[in-house]
Order: sequence, then structure tokens, then C-alpha cells
Amino acid sequence: MSALLESLAAGFDGDAARRPALDAALAAGLPGPRSESWKYTSLRALERRSFAPAGDAAIDPALLADIPAPRLVFVNGRAAPALSDPGPAIAGLSIGTGLSANALPAIEDRDDAVFVRLNAALATDGVAITVDADTEVAAPLHLVFVGAPTETDQAWHLRHHIALGTGARLTVVEHHLDAGPHRHLDNGVCSLRLADRAHLRHLRLQRREAGATAFLRTDAELQAGAIYDRVDLEAGAALSRHELDVRLLGPDARLTANGVLLAGGRGHLDTRLGIRHIARDTACQLLWRGIGDGRGRVVFHGGITIDAGADGTDARLSNKNLLLSATAEIDTQPVLVIHADEVQAAHGATVGQLDPGALFYLRSRGLPATDAQRLLTAAFVREPLAAIVDDALRTLAESALDRALTALVRA
Repeated sequence: MSALLESLAAGFDGDAARRPALDAALAAGLPGPRSESWKYTSLRALERRSFAPAGDAAIDPALLADIPAPRLVFVNGRAAPALSDPGPAIAGLSIGTGLSANALPAIEDRDDAVFVRLNAALATDGVAITVDADTEVAAPLHLVFVGAPTETDQAWHLRHHIALGTGARLTVVEHHLDAGPHRHLDNGVCSLRLADRAHLRHLRLQRREAGATAFLRTDAELQAGAIYDRVDLEAGAALSRHELDVRLLGPDARLTANGVLLAGGRGHLDTRLGIRHIARDTACQLLWRGIGDGRGRVVFHGGITIDAGADGTDARLSNKNLLLSATAEIDTQPVLVIHADEVQAAHGATVGQLDPGALFYLRSRGLPATDAQRLLTAAFVREPLAAIVDDALRTLAESALDRALTALVRA
């Protein structure tokens, strides 16, 4: 058994109902290069490390000054009520923290889903949000996850569930940030369930320290006429992997999932989309941009499956990437599997470099090389953020993008 799994298993304090998930994870072990979905993401360095269960940690409240209420804050995987502000009660909206395994839906299992199994066995906290039918929550709900330095490397496992009733509307903003350098492991799972005609807007802003490790899984189910609009901005971390699985179960369900991936230094960012069209007349629009600099590596898998009987589906994926250094690497894999006849589907992926002509033009107008590079890269990656319809949230995302690009583009 690897040192990683041995250390995580030592922190198990669940009941007999959760033990099988841990046993399955230990029996399967960590996925290796023969696992197709882990082909470009090696766990060899991670498997030799050990992590202690997360404990209490303090942060400077000023870190959260720009994040408004309603706001729920977790520090090193533990709820921080003193830093949270749920705001006034809203009829039809229920927000809680804690974990009730019996109340959480099962997450689709796969042979290599070891971190999902570990989460099922080891999770001790999380957010539970329920929006009743025909309830519209006007203010965005901010979920803040902070990694704080400690004397030992720690691991935490959070499990979240968001359920929207028929015709309900909600906006959620995830903030993943750090209060200082650390080498912790964050293993999170979020299940989303959207009933008929529900509408969820979801923004995830991730800016992690260079030593951090994160494995995140989002599992969503959309019923008839449901709409899920999502934008991800991810930067930093030594190793970060996000799996987004969406099943469009009801006719006329709609998904928009855009994202920006910025890998610099020695950072490794791995994003896997698994979109499955099950009902007819469903649609997905996926627009992703990636940038690799230094020795950074971006891995992107855009998988779309259109089941038999899902006629009328409209599925489109675009993934474009820039290499800013000769030592950076980008691996992109668009996959389109169609089992239905009457569909519209398209996918494309490119990897290239900044246009030398455009750089020369900006330099000839007096811009320093670094500023010219930053201007062109900002224009390249800003397009996915256009899907954010709320002006304040789009400004928030653009500011986060500008800060990430400033740190990424070398002086």
C-alpha cells in the first residue's frame, strides 16, 4: 500500500456503512499510467507522501474582505462560523453545514475513482443547500475554501450537495484560495441535482499556492428544461484535477460550461469533462482556454456522449491553448461519441503560440515585451468569461483572471 493511502486510511473514524468505500479504495490502489483517464497525470510523487487529518487553523479575516454575504467559509476543511455570514433568512432556501451520508445521493462510480471513494469514506463536513420549488434566490451565495499553513501536511475531504426544486433559481460562487504557502491535500465532491426548469449559475475561482494538491469532482443531473451555467477559472497548485460529470436526463435540458486553465511554474492542471446527453433536444456549449508557461502543464479532456434516442441534441466543444514557453506542455483530448441519428455536434482543439506579428506590432507601439505578452494572453482567455451574465460577478472573475495572469506571465 502506498504511503498516501496508508496515511489517509489511518484517519478513518466512520461507521460500518462507510467502511466498504474505504476498503474499495485501498483494494483498487492509486491509478497508474495504464488507466486511460490518468494517462497524463502521474501520482508517483504524491503516493510517497503522508498526510495527517486536518485540524483547526486560524487565518486573517482580512483575506475575506472582498467576499460579500451570504458567505460560508471553510478553513482546512473545517467550517469556520466566525468567518461566515449566512445573511438574513430567505423563505424557500435552506443552507447548512455538516454531513449526513444518508441524505447525499450516490456518485457515479468508476474503476479509477479512488478519490471519490476516499471522500465517501472520510468526509466529515460539507455544505448542504436546498432551494424549494419556484424560489428565486437573488443574491449569489459564496462558498469559500481556504488552505492555511500548518506544521504538518494535512488532508481534508468535503462533500457538498445542492438541490434545486422545480423552477428554482440560484447563483453559487466558489472561492478556493490560500492563506499562505502549504502542501495540503484537498479532496472534494459536490453533487448537484436540478429539477424541471431549475436554473443554477455556478462560478468557481481557484487560485492555490504552488505546493497545494486538489482533487475535485462535480456530479450534476439535469431534469427536463433545467439550465446549468458554469464558469471555471483555475490557476496555481502543484497538482489540481477537476472532474465535471453532467448528465442531461430530461428533454430540453441545457448546459453551458466554460473555463480558463493557467499553469505556470511546475504546476499541473488536469480538467476532465464527461457530458452525457440522455434525453432528446438537450444542448451543451463548452468553451475552454488554456495557457502553459514555465514548466507548467495543462491536461484537458472534453468528453461528450450522445446516447441512443437523444435526437435533437446540440453539442459543441471548443478548446484552444497557448504555450508561452518551450518547457510548458499542453495535452488536449476532445472526444465525441454519438449513438443517435438526428443531432448537431462539433468539437475542436488547438495548441499554439502567440502571434509574433501581433507581438511585434505592440512592441513597435512602445509596449514592453512582458506587457505585450500579457495583453495578448488576456485577450485570448477572456472569452469564456462572457458567459457570466451578472456584471458584478463578471468583474470579479475578470479581476481574478488579471491577477492570475500577472503572476503567470514571466517578467
